[in-house]
Amino acid sequence: MPIQPLDLQRLRVLPLSQRESLTRVDDILIDPATAPKPCSDENRRMIDDCAARIRTARDRDASVMLIYGAHLLRNGAARILGDMMRQGWITHLATNGAGTIHDWEYAWFGASTESVEMNVAQGTFGTWHETSTNIHLALMSGALEGLGYGQALGKFIAEDGTVLPPVEILAAAIAADPAHPLTGARADLLRAMKEQGWDAGPFRVEHRWKHGSILGQAFQHDVPVTVHPGIGYDIIANHPIFNGAVLGRAAEWDFKLFGGSVDALDGGVVLSVGSAIMGPQVFEKSLSCVNNLRIQNGKPVVKDHAIYVVDLQDGGGWDWTTGEPPKTNPAYYLRFCKSYSRMGGTMRYLQCDNAAFVQTLYHALK
Repeated sequence: MPIQPLDLQRLRVLPLSQRESLTRVDDILIDPATAPKPCSDENRRMIDDCAARIRTARDRDASVMLIYGAHLLRNGAARILGDMMRQGWITHLATNGAGTIHDWEYAWFGASTESVEMNVAQGTFGTWHETSTNIHLALMSGALEGLGYGQALGKFIAEDGTVLPPVEILAAAIAADPAHPLTGARADLLRAMKEQGWDAGPFRVEHRWKHGSILGQAFQHDVPVTVHPGIGYDIIANHPIFNGAVLGRAAEWDFKLFGGSVDALDGGVVLSVGSAIMGPQVFEKSLSCVNNLRIQNGKPVVKDHAIYVVDLQDGGGWDWTTGEPPKTNPAYYLRFCKSYSRMGGTMRYLQCDNAAFVQTLYHALK
């Protein structure tokens, strides 16, 4: 039978002020100076080992990459990570689309998170006007400067908005050089400015809770942050402004930037904290690309890196230091462990609260 695609232009969207938000920045943020939650002796030993490896990595100018899921932000770790970036202990951050949505909402609205079950039933889940509009605006504006998802949104937060060019300038640039690499980005912004009624010039969006944003702090500390979303994964799809080309373009640039940090990972450290799917999936593809290019240039593949995977799930009762379990063992199907265990170097798994891990690591580094 014939199937017709949804007409998202007909979606009714609502202001964030009408949403019952379940978490607030002022309630969740952890003071970096406070003592972390207790963890097991085994985890503490691995965290101390991790801190030592990070110091060694930074001494040799190797990458220290933090790949995180949205719950690390929602559990209040933004100020801790800001301090770690400021002190040079983290050289690259990567997250998924959800990590950026909560990030922007905390920075601008001071609150985030909603009841999925209740709002899906009402047809209002994710249909929040400001969230989708401002994230799309940040990405479209940043694209004109060659910025990917993470840096574009981080700049938008840190600088309280953006500056939009005149539509005449965009149209002229498109007509003058249709094959220019930025033609698609210019066309997307031109269309949005006309449809949304955005005027050229300063577009001010004040972010009063910048201290609750990981992306904004990363931009301020000049630390690259990349975003690896899926089309239709995130609530910014639930809005008439949704544009998969805008997300795809920004994510493509970020994947390439992620690879640049992987290429500097010899003797470095990867922290995968609460990223059960995106982290291992993106990392394995990026590492393969880096090794492909190195082999072509007669260079050795990435080596001597350490990977620390942190999640609340147990590790399947398997000692991952001994290698990969057989397919008959349920632990074989834990993607967040199995994929990283195949990535060379050494992999350690910690069953640990993600904020407690980061805060304990911060104190160990200090």
